[in-house]
Parts: sequence; structure tokens; C-alpha cells
Amino acid sequence: MSAILGKKLGMTQIFREDGEVVPVTVIEAGPCPVTAIRKPERDGYSAIQLAFDEVKKGKLSKAEEGHLAKADAAPMRVVVEFRDTTIDNQEEEVTLGQEVTVSNFEAGQKVKVAGISIGKGFQGTVKRHNFSRGPVSHGSHNVRAPGSIGASAYPARVFKGMRLPGQMGNKRATQKGLEIADIDSERNLLLIKGSVPGSRNSIVEIRSDG
Repeated sequence: MSAILGKKLGMTQIFREDGEVVPVTVIEAGPCPVTAIRKPERDGYSAIQLAFDEVKKGKLSKAEEGHLAKADAAPMRVVVEFRDTTIDNQEEEVTLGQEVTVSNFEAGQKVKVAGISIGKGFQGTVKRHNFSRGPVSHGSHNVRAPGSIGASAYPARVFKGMRLPGQMGNKRATQKGLEIADIDSERNLLLIKGSVPGSRNSIVEIRSDG
């Protein structure tokens, strides 16, 4: 499985040779240096740690900067571990400080993208859970109210997991089965067909789907 970190820049559209219009999400992906290599005999699991989003020196703690310096990497804001990951789709030996770029992927490849979904604040059941509204005529007071949620005297409590109003969005989401429409290696851009989780300029994790 190949993996890389990126920043969601927004959406646009491209035209294929046959004239088909394809909506794509533009992601600035990498280059991401390998900042740590986890091995089963030492760490108990296998993983590769990648860093992304370079910042000025002094923006991170000394411990964070020291960790990145071991891989000769500049200070970077985001560090993520990817389990069962290879470089260049091959079972080759990964080295500390090795850079992962968009050239590790190819057009037409299926990927899954994970990110923090756009937060929508505190929402009611109609918007959050697609409930139907109540009647709006004859003096009804039940237009967008959720209605009864259980018994009164027993069990005299609300069961966990009830679909009720609350915080909507702003949580980790993964979109699977996405296709890479095009790659711009010179500008480190991935053009992924369709939409991906996250707001503009948010950090996303891209993995090969499989």
C-alpha cells in the first residue's frame, strides 16, 4: 500500500480527450520525508511515519524538531504513521529521510482519502439524521421536533446511540474507491475524481485502496 500526506486546495474540473467533463479535487501532496520506520521486532508493529506541511524553525517544540532532524527533515507541522505501507508499490527497503512524492501514484489508480469532515455546528434531527418534519398546519407545534424518544417511568433514561440533535461533522471520515484522474509531478498535485473529506487547506491522508 502506498501512502502520502497532502493539503486539499479545492475543486475544479478537467476535460478528457473524448470531451467528458470530470469534477476533481486538487490536492497538494508531498513531498513527504520518511521520519521514522517502525519494525515488529522493536516496536511490535510495522509502519512508516511521514511528515508534511513545513513551518519555520521555532514553531515546534525542541523534541519535535529533534525528532525530525534525525531524518534530516525540516520542521513540519503534521506527522502521521501509515501501517503496512511500501514505497513505489514495491517491497523494497525504506530508508530514513527518503522522500515520498506523487510519482508513487499513477493516473487511474484507486485510492482512499481520510480527513476531518467539514464541521456544521449543532444541528437538529432533520438536518443531522434526515428525519421527516411534522405537520405545519392546524396549530402544530411539531414541525421540526424529533418527537418521542422512549418510555417515561421505565427505564426513565435515554438509551445510548439515540439519533438526537448534536454536533454534526468535524470528525474523521474516509472516502473509499476514489480514482486519481491526473497527476502533476512538477507542482506536486494529485487530481482525484469527485469530492474528498475536509475543508479547503485541510490535511488529508491518501492511501492506495488495497
